[in-house]
Amino acid sequence: MSEDRKPTVVIVDSNPADLAEIKTVLEAEAEFDIQTFTDAAEPERFFQTHPVDVAISDCWLAQVSGLELLRRLKEIQPESSRVLLTGCRDVSMAVEAINEVALFQYLEKPWDDEQLLLAVRGGAERSRLLRELRARIEELDSAHATLKTTQQRLIHAFL
Repeated sequence: MSEDRKPTVVIVDSNPADLAEIKTVLEAEAEFDIQTFTDAAEPERFFQTHPVDVAISDCWLAQVSGLELLRRLKEIQPESSRVLLTGCRDVSMAVEAINEVALFQYLEKPWDDEQLLLAVRGGAERSRLLRELRARIEELDSAHATLKTTQQRLIHAFL
Protein backbone atom coordinates (compact mmCIF):
# COMPACT_ATOMS: atom_id res chain seq x y z
CA MET A 1 0.00 0.00 0.00
CA SER A 2 1.48 3.33 -0.94
CA GLU A 3 1.93 5.73 1.95
CA ASP A 4 -0.14 8.47 0.33
CA ARG A 5 -3.22 6.29 -0.20
CA LYS A 6 -5.91 6.39 2.44
CA PRO A 7 -6.97 2.94 3.64
CA THR A 8 -10.02 1.78 1.72
CA VAL A 9 -12.97 0.64 3.81
CA VAL A 10 -15.88 -1.11 2.10
CA ILE A 11 -19.17 -1.23 4.00
CA VAL A 12 -21.97 -3.52 2.80
CA ASP A 13 -25.37 -3.43 4.47
CA SER A 14 -28.85 -3.67 3.01
CA ASN A 15 -30.01 -1.06 5.54
CA PRO A 16 -29.12 2.44 4.23
CA ALA A 17 -29.50 3.93 7.72
CA ASP A 18 -26.80 1.60 9.10
CA LEU A 19 -24.54 2.41 6.15
CA ALA A 20 -24.92 6.12 6.77
CA GLU A 21 -24.30 5.77 10.50
CA ILE A 22 -21.15 3.69 10.07
CA LYS A 23 -19.84 6.05 7.40
CA THR A 24 -20.47 9.06 9.67
CA VAL A 25 -18.57 7.44 12.56
CA LEU A 26 -15.59 6.61 10.36
CA GLU A 27 -15.50 9.98 8.59
CA ALA A 28 -15.64 11.89 11.89
CA GLU A 29 -12.77 10.05 13.55
CA ALA A 30 -10.30 8.85 10.94
CA GLU A 31 -8.96 9.22 7.43
CA PHE A 32 -10.42 6.50 5.25
CA ASP A 33 -11.60 6.14 1.67
CA ILE A 34 -15.09 4.81 2.40
CA GLN A 35 -17.15 2.93 -0.17
CA THR A 36 -20.71 1.89 0.69
CA PHE A 37 -22.93 -0.68 -1.00
CA THR A 38 -26.42 -2.02 -0.32
CA ASP A 39 -26.11 -5.26 -2.31
CA ALA A 40 -23.43 -7.92 -2.82
CA ALA A 41 -22.86 -7.63 -6.59
CA GLU A 42 -21.34 -4.14 -6.65
CA PRO A 43 -18.74 -4.66 -3.93
CA GLU A 44 -17.63 -7.91 -5.52
CA ARG A 45 -16.85 -6.00 -8.74
CA PHE A 46 -15.10 -3.36 -6.62
CA PHE A 47 -12.93 -6.07 -4.98
CA GLN A 48 -11.69 -7.12 -8.44
CA THR A 49 -10.33 -3.66 -9.31
CA HIS A 50 -9.47 -1.82 -6.08
CA PRO A 51 -7.34 -2.67 -3.06
CA VAL A 52 -9.55 -3.12 -0.01
CA ASP A 53 -8.00 -2.74 3.42
CA VAL A 54 -11.11 -3.40 5.52
CA ALA A 55 -14.47 -4.81 4.49
CA ILE A 56 -17.42 -4.61 6.86
CA SER A 57 -20.43 -6.64 5.85
CA ASP A 58 -23.77 -7.23 7.46
CA CYS A 59 -24.50 -10.90 7.81
CA TRP A 60 -27.82 -10.73 5.99
CA LEU A 61 -27.76 -9.36 2.43
CA ALA A 62 -30.38 -9.74 -0.27
CA GLN A 63 -28.56 -11.86 -2.87
CA VAL A 64 -25.92 -13.63 -0.82
CA SER A 65 -24.89 -13.90 2.82
CA GLY A 66 -22.33 -11.53 4.22
CA LEU A 67 -20.18 -14.56 5.00
CA GLU A 68 -20.17 -15.57 1.35
CA LEU A 69 -19.27 -12.03 0.27
CA LEU A 70 -16.36 -11.94 2.75
CA ARG A 71 -15.29 -15.42 1.61
CA ARG A 72 -15.05 -14.12 -1.96
CA LEU A 73 -13.03 -11.12 -0.80
CA LYS A 74 -10.63 -13.46 1.00
CA GLU A 75 -10.09 -15.35 -2.28
CA ILE A 76 -9.46 -12.14 -4.24
CA GLN A 77 -7.52 -10.17 -1.61
CA PRO A 78 -6.35 -12.44 1.23
CA GLU A 79 -4.52 -9.59 2.97
CA SER A 80 -7.72 -7.59 3.46
CA SER A 81 -9.25 -7.46 6.94
CA ARG A 82 -12.81 -8.78 7.08
CA VAL A 83 -15.38 -7.67 9.66
CA LEU A 84 -18.80 -9.26 10.06
CA LEU A 85 -21.55 -7.08 11.50
CA THR A 86 -24.69 -8.85 12.62
CA GLY A 87 -27.82 -8.38 14.63
CA CYS A 88 -28.21 -12.05 15.46
CA ARG A 89 -26.23 -13.84 18.14
CA ASP A 90 -25.64 -17.12 16.32
CA VAL A 91 -22.54 -18.76 17.81
CA SER A 92 -22.26 -21.32 14.99
CA MET A 93 -22.22 -18.48 12.44
CA ALA A 94 -19.47 -16.73 14.40
CA VAL A 95 -17.40 -19.91 14.49
CA GLU A 96 -17.92 -20.46 10.75
CA ALA A 97 -16.95 -16.86 10.02
CA ILE A 98 -13.78 -17.08 12.08
CA ASN A 99 -12.70 -20.44 10.70
CA GLU A 100 -13.71 -20.22 7.04
CA VAL A 101 -13.43 -16.51 6.29
CA ALA A 102 -10.46 -15.75 8.56
CA LEU A 103 -12.55 -13.03 10.10
CA PHE A 104 -10.64 -10.16 11.66
CA GLN A 105 -13.52 -8.99 13.85
CA TYR A 106 -17.09 -10.00 14.66
CA LEU A 107 -19.30 -7.08 15.77
CA GLU A 108 -22.89 -7.23 16.95
CA LYS A 109 -25.59 -4.70 16.22
CA PRO A 110 -26.05 -2.31 17.79
CA TRP A 111 -22.32 -1.68 17.66
CA ASP A 112 -20.23 0.50 19.91
CA ASP A 113 -18.70 3.35 17.86
CA GLU A 114 -15.33 3.10 19.65
CA GLN A 115 -15.18 -0.66 19.11
CA LEU A 116 -16.06 -0.19 15.43
CA LEU A 117 -13.39 2.46 15.02
CA LEU A 118 -10.77 0.31 16.77
CA ALA A 119 -11.65 -2.65 14.55
CA VAL A 120 -11.33 -0.57 11.38
CA ARG A 121 -8.06 1.08 12.43
CA GLY A 122 -6.61 -2.26 13.51
CA GLY A 123 -7.80 -3.96 10.33
CA ALA A 124 -6.31 -1.22 8.14
CA GLU A 125 -2.96 -1.51 9.94
CA ARG A 126 -3.05 -5.31 9.61
CA SER A 127 -3.70 -5.06 5.86
CA ARG A 128 -0.91 -2.50 5.42
CA LEU A 129 1.55 -4.73 7.26
CA LEU A 130 0.55 -7.83 5.28
CA ARG A 131 0.94 -5.98 1.97
CA GLU A 132 4.31 -4.64 3.08
CA LEU A 133 5.39 -8.14 4.13
CA ARG A 134 4.31 -9.53 0.76
CA ALA A 135 6.34 -6.84 -1.05
CA ARG A 136 9.43 -7.60 1.08
CA ILE A 137 9.11 -11.33 0.43
CA GLU A 138 8.89 -10.66 -3.32
CA GLU A 139 12.04 -8.50 -3.08
CA LEU A 140 13.84 -11.28 -1.21
CA ASP A 141 12.69 -13.88 -3.74
CA SER A 142 13.99 -11.72 -6.57
CA ALA A 143 17.33 -11.16 -4.82
CA HIS A 144 17.60 -14.89 -4.13
CA ALA A 145 16.97 -15.72 -7.78
CA THR A 146 19.66 -13.22 -8.83
CA LEU A 147 22.13 -14.75 -6.37
CA LYS A 148 21.34 -18.26 -7.60
CA THR A 149 21.95 -17.19 -11.20
CA THR A 150 25.25 -15.56 -10.24
CA GLN A 151 26.27 -18.64 -8.27
CA GLN A 152 25.55 -20.88 -11.27
CA ARG A 153 27.59 -18.62 -13.58
CA LEU A 154 30.53 -18.67 -11.16
CA ILE A 155 30.41 -22.45 -10.86
CA HIS A 156 30.34 -22.85 -14.65
CA ALA A 157 33.15 -20.33 -15.07
CA PHE A 158 35.49 -22.38 -12.86
CA LEU A 159 34.62 -25.83 -14.22
